[in-house]
Amino acid sequence: MGAVRRVSTHRVLGPGTVLVGTAVVGGIIWFADPTTPGGVLPTCPTKSLLHIDCPGCGSLRMMYSLMHGDFGSAVHFNAVGVVAMFFVAAAFVTYTVGLWTGRRIRNWQHWRYAPMVLLAITLAWFVVRNIPIEPFSNLKV
Repeated sequence: MGAVRRVSTHRVLGPGTVLVGTAVVGGIIWFADPTTPGGVLPTCPTKSLLHIDCPGCGSLRMMYSLMHGDFGSAVHFNAVGVVAMFFVAAAFVTYTVGLWTGRRIRNWQHWRYAPMVLLAITLAWFVVRNIPIEPFSNLKV
């Protein structure tokens, strides 16, 4: 656990590890093309077993669409995921700037009610996208 702590607090290795990991995952998504049925990427187990959309359903296709500049398709596949990507990017930027400046920078994830708000949004998205009447049925992917 000490080695992980040392890497995550290192000014170059911490952000570098995140960027390399993001590039690897992004490359896999880019070349595997999750928008093509029957591809190499796995399908959502919740969707396969229970036939309902979980809050993360469509995330791989959403990321693929974002990488190709198709914002409309990305929002169709997972609208909450698109918003979450911007919050994750902001968290990475504040983490990196905090390491480089040597002082802790507080951001949205340090807010008192952030975990409860995230849980409420996730549960609401889970319920809303599985309501079987119009206009909610358009949220299924």
